[in-house]
Amino acid sequence: METSRPSCAMFLLLAFFLAIFAQGLQAKINFREKEKQILDQILGPGRYDARIRPSGINGTDGPAVVSVNIFVRSISKIDDVTMEYSVQLTFREQWLDERLKFNNQGGRLKYLTLTEANRVWMPDLFFSNEKEGHFHNIIMPNVYIRIFPNGNVLYSIRISLTLSCPMNLKLYPLDKQTCSLRMASYGWTTDDLVFLWKEGDPVQVVKNLHLPRFTLEKFLTDYCNSKTNTGEYSCLKVDLLFKREFSYYLIQIYIPCCMLVIVSWVSFWLDQGAVPARVSLGVTTLLTMATQSSGINASLPPVSYTKAIDVWTGVCLTFVFGALLEFALVNYASRSDMHRENMKKSRREMEAAASLDAASDLLDTDSNATFAMKPLMRGGVMDSKMRQCEIHLNPPRKNCCLLWMSKFPTRSKRIDVISRITFPLVFALFNLAYWSTYLFRDEDEEK
Repeated sequence: METSRPSCAMFLLLAFFLAIFAQGLQAKINFREKEKQILDQILGPGRYDARIRPSGINGTDGPAVVSVNIFVRSISKIDDVTMEYSVQLTFREQWLDERLKFNNQGGRLKYLTLTEANRVWMPDLFFSNEKEGHFHNIIMPNVYIRIFPNGNVLYSIRISLTLSCPMNLKLYPLDKQTCSLRMASYGWTTDDLVFLWKEGDPVQVVKNLHLPRFTLEKFLTDYCNSKTNTGEYSCLKVDLLFKREFSYYLIQIYIPCCMLVIVSWVSFWLDQGAVPARVSLGVTTLLTMATQSSGINASLPPVSYTKAIDVWTGVCLTFVFGALLEFALVNYASRSDMHRENMKKSRREMEAAASLDAASDLLDTDSNATFAMKPLMRGGVMDSKMRQCEIHLNPPRKNCCLLWMSKFPTRSKRIDVISRITFPLVFALFNLAYWSTYLFRDEDEEK
């Protein structure tokens, strides 16, 4: 019994030193080397074939399920002429590949990182409405693949895309545009591969996103599976709803057009005899308005329908042209008034000459002449006096407008006065109809 007690103590002491030695060895393990060993083990030759897709959920023969989410970093431009927009985003895919399971070394290896996408199976996703695109390789390629112990694979890459965005410009520049980002499988049908939006914020947008002429109001995620004669393919889409900033167009287009129309009305207040001033003012405003209209259309695609800005510029151009035509009418009326005044003057001169001849005939002492004048006096002078009496007894009734217009003796002056009131009134009614039509509209009418 006495000899067994020292042996037990020696055994416990030896076990204690062995535990300390094992702990020291474990502390000296290089886990980066372990990562290399695990990668060589799961991706080595004859162990993993990147050409074969993963199994379905729970190892079944169903389709491989890939969860997708994107982070929108910036939107650089939205082009109305080419109907496209440019976006930079971080694109992420996640799926389960049970062939890539590994031991996490007691929780010390959270995931393995790869930078070569061709080492593992990748979904054949493409952007169906893409025009141009490129990866980012500065300073290093902006891509990584993380393999988790349970076989989950996370693929993340930063890309820049130029995507088509068909636009309806009927309400331009008071419009809203919906631009889509479509992602689909190129070769795998839904029997082999299914894309799903990641649960919980599948699309994220940078907080300080700034666009020069648009505001991103909201975005909606949806599915857009497509069927062709080769099968059905899984598809995802996100719709970005942009609202055009109106303040830029108000300052650059609407206010200058209003000012040109008002300047064209200045000719109504100029003297009708100032022909050079009125003609130069009308022609200058007309040419300026035409140049403004052509400049606006130069920055837009040649569409077959009428846009809201076309209605505005067309009506403003019509008002300016109408002011120029008004002066032509005033000039014609002025010459007509002068001709009529000359005719009245010559008629008065002829009547005065005729009365002088009649007076000379009265001074004649011939009896026959005296006898001939009596009926003239009785029939001519008396009839004129009777007419004057009738006019005084039955004065004509005139309304207020006729009384006011009677203050302006010539027709040319009356046309100017009527134009001073009619043109601003009609333009104000047009503004009321225009803004009530395009500002207070339902969202269903925009589509």
